[in-house]
Amino acid sequence: MSMSKQTLSPNFDLDGFLCDMERWNEELARWIAAMDGLGELDDDQLAVVKELRQSYLRTGATPALSHVCRLHGLDPDCMTQLFPSAREAWRIAGLPNPGEEAKAYL
Repeated sequence: MSMSKQTLSPNFDLDGFLCDMERWNEELARWIAAMDGLGELDDDQLAVVKELRQSYLRTGATPALSHVCRLHGLDPDCMTQLFPSAREAWRIAGLPNPGEEAKAYL
């Protein structure tokens, strides 16, 4: 998967989270997923990633993951079906490192 020069060198912290949320775009999300071995994101995965971002941007907090799934008509446990972990979805969404406490339940 190729990336444009603008997204070629995103900065990630030591835990693999994007340092600057403003640098996120769908191309970067697809690149992160490919680099992490998930392959191409499908429509449900991309919808969940976008909703995670929107919810975080609205509230500044980690949303209830089951709520994000239900918003898209998916099973409340969709995170475990669509991603290896909720942490992975958070990372693909380009959200900042949520901290140790939140990472424990992501």
